[in-house]
Amino acid sequence: MNRPGDARTLGQMADALLVAGIAAGAAAVGAAAAGATARRRLARTRGQTLAVQASLEAIERTSTEERRIRDTILSSMREGVLLVDRDGRCIFANDALITHLGGPPASLDELFPTEIRRAARRAGYTGAPNAVEVETGVPSRWLRASSQPIDDGGSVLVVVRDVTEARRLDAVRRDFVANASHELKTPAASIRAAAETLLNGALEDPPAALRFTEQLQRDAMRLSRIVSDLLDLSRLEGGSDLVEHVRLDVIVADEVERLGDRAAEVGVAIELQADGVPSVPGSARDLALLVRNLIDNAVRYTPRGGRVDVSVSAEDGKVILEVRDTGMGIPQRDLPRVFERFYRVDRARSRETGGTGLGLAIVRHVAENHGGEVTVQSELSAGSTFAVRLPVADPPRGVAP
Repeated sequence: MNRPGDARTLGQMADALLVAGIAAGAAAVGAAAAGATARRRLARTRGQTLAVQASLEAIERTSTEERRIRDTILSSMREGVLLVDRDGRCIFANDALITHLGGPPASLDELFPTEIRRAARRAGYTGAPNAVEVETGVPSRWLRASSQPIDDGGSVLVVVRDVTEARRLDAVRRDFVANASHELKTPAASIRAAAETLLNGALEDPPAALRFTEQLQRDAMRLSRIVSDLLDLSRLEGGSDLVEHVRLDVIVADEVERLGDRAAEVGVAIELQADGVPSVPGSARDLALLVRNLIDNAVRYTPRGGRVDVSVSAEDGKVILEVRDTGMGIPQRDLPRVFERFYRVDRARSRETGGTGLGLAIVRHVAENHGGEVTVQSELSAGSTFAVRLPVADPPRGVAP
């Protein structure tokens, strides 16, 4: 039988166990809650880490793509680009620079030609841009290098351009202006002298007046031909309208008939052989100019009693015009230059016959504008043969060639 003291003790023990259980449960609940919070924090941190990683990867991809685009653009440039840092190291060179200079320099000390290296160093020291032109290589080429400082520390951007063709064209333009001025000045001076002679009394001497009047007429006609040829040449340099289908044999027949009387006056026979040939795409006006200049040139340089043979044929998708004469011929050394403007093999005879020195240049421009070519074969005192080859026009759709 239990005593009352024992019962109280048991009750107190039960209460203690209950409190301990509640405390343990609360601790467990607290621990579980803390674990859940830690897991949420860990998950959030992991998510933030993944987001940062994805952002960095996106930035890296963008940077890589930008570098690829930059390198593609710089590699496709015709100008050479070289970046030199403040320590003189070459940290970037595109393909064009390697082509222009023959290789990528590792440092400024290895940059050649020397003039370009000096210009780059000067730009880095002074902080002011500069440019130099140098001649280099075999065959000779002209390079223009522009050096531009890009910061205050001495880094320099060097841009190299090949200006060989630009310099050649500039020289051609200068020569053309000088030659044109000379050619125009000669008949103009002759006209002025003849006019002054007539005004100073030659009109009172009929034979002298007639002689000076004929001189005025010759020089005025020569001046007119030079101006006309210059205008034709200027127009042809802008290209030809290839909108017509032109029968070259018909044009040749017309021009032979046009020049027949003049050839007969100087005792030169013109023979034409022109079978039916396909049409060529082009400008009838410009092709007539080509034919006229070739035949006129042959007549001018063929002595009395000589002959000019003109033929038109078709072969291998080309229409071929040949003008063969029995004239004075052309020395071999002059053959590569006969199509240059104002170039004459015999200047005295050219002026005597009224030539302008532009006819064969016009022929070359017309042939090239029509996608063709002109060639010459000649021997001194054995005559010359000029041949023009032009592509045949495509047949209309639905029509068999």
